[in-house]
Amino acid sequence: MTDQQPMRSRHLSQVIRRPPATVYAFAAEPANLTLWAAGLVQAEVRRDGADLLADTPGGQIRIRFAAPNELGVLDHDVTTPDGVQTFNPFRVLPHPEGSEVLFALRQLALSDTEFDRDAGMVQSDLDRLRDLLEGA
Repeated sequence: MTDQQPMRSRHLSQVIRRPPATVYAFAAEPANLTLWAAGLVQAEVRRDGADLLADTPGGQIRIRFAAPNELGVLDHDVTTPDGVQTFNPFRVLPHPEGSEVLFALRQLALSDTEFDRDAGMVQSDLDRLRDLLEGA
């Protein structure tokens, strides 16, 4: 038995009053990432084969999304400049009011304060995605 606490996950979501296919198509388009995913990218996204590249204050990150699909799966791996790769589950689900986007944030090596900060950033991104798609 170990004294180490189990890694926590937090599921963040937002209902968007648009069809799932519309939400998926917008969120999956690399050119749209800077419009809503500030927690991931703040600068132009470039293609490098199946990957996306973006510059961050800490250096260039590499993003690889799940292959295009009809299931709403937008899972993606993010590789930081130091080579650390993080898997990010992200889904667009049917919802009675349109769609629900669901992101699973994992604490990994983050402190509780950093985890809470990241959760706030992800929720802000999901809120921004809703606002863009609903025309707010």
